[in-house]
Amino acid sequence: MKKNKFLINSLFLVCAVILAILPSACGLDWGQSSKISGDVLNLYGEDPYTLDPALAGDSTSINYILQIFSGLVTFNDDLEPVADIAESWEVSDDNLVYTFYLRNDACFHDGKKVKAVDFKYSWERACNPLTGSQTASLYLGDILGTDEVLAGETVNISGVRVIDNYTLKVTLKSPVTYFLEKLSYPVSFVVDEKDISGSQYWWINPNGTGPFKLWRWEEGSELVLQSSDKYYRYIAKLDYVVYKILSGIEFDMYETGEIDVCSVGLANIYRATDIDGEFYNQLYSNPELSLMYMCFNCNQPPFDDVNIRRAFAMSIDKTKLVSLIYNNTVMRADGIIPFGMYGYNENLSVLSFDTQAALALIAESSYGDISNLPEIVITSGGYGGQISTIVDAVINEWRVNLGIEVTVRQLEPNEFLYNILAEKDNLFFWGWSADYPHPQNFLEILFSTDSEGNYGGYSNVEADMLLKLAAIEQDEEVSLELYRQAEQIFIDDAACIPLYFGRNYILVKPYVKGYELNALGMVNLNEVYLVN
Repeated sequence: MKKNKFLINSLFLVCAVILAILPSACGLDWGQSSKISGDVLNLYGEDPYTLDPALAGDSTSINYILQIFSGLVTFNDDLEPVADIAESWEVSDDNLVYTFYLRNDACFHDGKKVKAVDFKYSWERACNPLTGSQTASLYLGDILGTDEVLAGETVNISGVRVIDNYTLKVTLKSPVTYFLEKLSYPVSFVVDEKDISGSQYWWINPNGTGPFKLWRWEEGSELVLQSSDKYYRYIAKLDYVVYKILSGIEFDMYETGEIDVCSVGLANIYRATDIDGEFYNQLYSNPELSLMYMCFNCNQPPFDDVNIRRAFAMSIDKTKLVSLIYNNTVMRADGIIPFGMYGYNENLSVLSFDTQAALALIAESSYGDISNLPEIVITSGGYGGQISTIVDAVINEWRVNLGIEVTVRQLEPNEFLYNILAEKDNLFFWGWSADYPHPQNFLEILFSTDSEGNYGGYSNVEADMLLKLAAIEQDEEVSLELYRQAEQIFIDDAACIPLYFGRNYILVKPYVKGYELNALGMVNLNEVYLVN
């Protein structure tokens, strides 16, 4: 589960119906499938929840958006911010002012040039409360004047100035060190004002700037991307990418040749990792900068009591869970910053598995005894009452080790992902993947008091101050130490229960080259090509 974090305006729930009954009104020709030819990559997929960069927060939607849209900067193979539509930039001596110089050959898919005013419009639209973005404040909120736009007081971001057609000057509120990294997130991508003003559901047929354009989308069946000949960097070697939407069992479709790439789940991990098996030479694996965890509702009993949170954290044998459930294909997490990411602390003092200490903490709590705890409910996504294996295993740990029964309230997956802030019960199983490889993307966004990504409502004044100091500290080592101190507070307070860090396992057909997931779990499809 990647970036499954933000609430979206409920009007987009009707878009599946719009797609089903008004395809011609949306400008999409469902009859084009027979015209697909050339080099075609076939993938398994799901329908995006939205293709609006200002609103997307789930990995499925973002994967499509990264192919269709683009922004000022992107990441290189080392996950460092590099030029994209911005050809270069300058930073003032006080690190408050960024001057971006745009390429003069960047175009929208219809051929119209991308100019500085388009970025100003896109960012002001994203911050406008009427847009309904729940990502704008997190990723554009460092810019001077965004607070006033987010509050509905004005429509103009004072810290964004158009100098000329290809020069954009951006002034920050404070000299945060990760500003460029934030601009890699979709909410900062450029969109076409004319495109948006033409239809409420403009993103069903978007005029993007990325290496691919949306050529066809039949909800529940197929989504097709076509290489854009207007792309300003290197034009994709693939002619089309065809996503077969929930068209069967993914592994079976790979085995029969219907798709060219396959993610490997628990059901098939043994077959894929068998060194003598048929798939081993097609297997690619790499760590993902992601954390799966149990998130407490810290503002609701009983998890408003730190001792109860600690007790629940210390009564889960995570080593056993990782071994028995995941066959050690993921890494046990004791902290928040993922292994392999800048800021990972192997010397973190952790809450170890200790059932006796956990029971003692309950006795010391405001409840005094297990019998005095209120009913505890986990909010979970899923269908038909089928609880995920990891949630079921964690519940069993609490049942066996603490003698506590925990019930599950299940929500439809999209409702769960986008509405958890309003729907959460006592705790919920959650995941977060890095948008950019910086400790701030985990620690501040997930646990600072005022962050919209802090769904658990955790708050610690000392940690907040450490995070603010770390954000503006220009000495990298000093900043890192401040982040580590904040992470230690979150672990000591049991702000959440880290369970495991993710890892990607995929199968790729031998004739597919250049298909590589980076540590953010994303792939640049314009680098993929086919060989005979």
